[in-house]
Amino acid sequence: QVQLVESGGGLVQAGGSLRLSCAASGRTFSSDTMGWFRQAPGKDREFVGAISWNGGSTDYVDSVKGRFTISRDNAKNTVYLQMNSLKPGDTAVYYCAASRVWPLQLYRVHYWGKGTLVTVSS
Repeated sequence: QVQLVESGGGLVQAGGSLRLSCAASGRTFSSDTMGWFRQAPGKDREFVGAISWNGGSTDYVDSVKGRFTISRDNAKNTVYLQMNSLKPGDTAVYYCAASRVWPLQLYRVHYWGKGTLVTVSS
């Protein structure tokens, strides 16, 4: 059974940091584009960032550039999202995603995690 399992979410004060992890199982994702989306209450799911299969390319939504960093460890079948200088507006459920193509787009995701909640207090 193929699974993406997120961890690392929680409650943090504005200006703080969190590191999300997404552990994949069931098959190797070393050839997939991996990334993160988020969904705040009452809002649509939005793209946060992505990393290409070999880590050679990354992409971020403008609102997180310079604050968030995506990385991956293909040997561990895991992708990470380091989030620094967090803002209340970053509060959302964060979802790990896998796609066979680049760039990462919501309608081209073929595997989703169940999400992890990030809450940033002011």
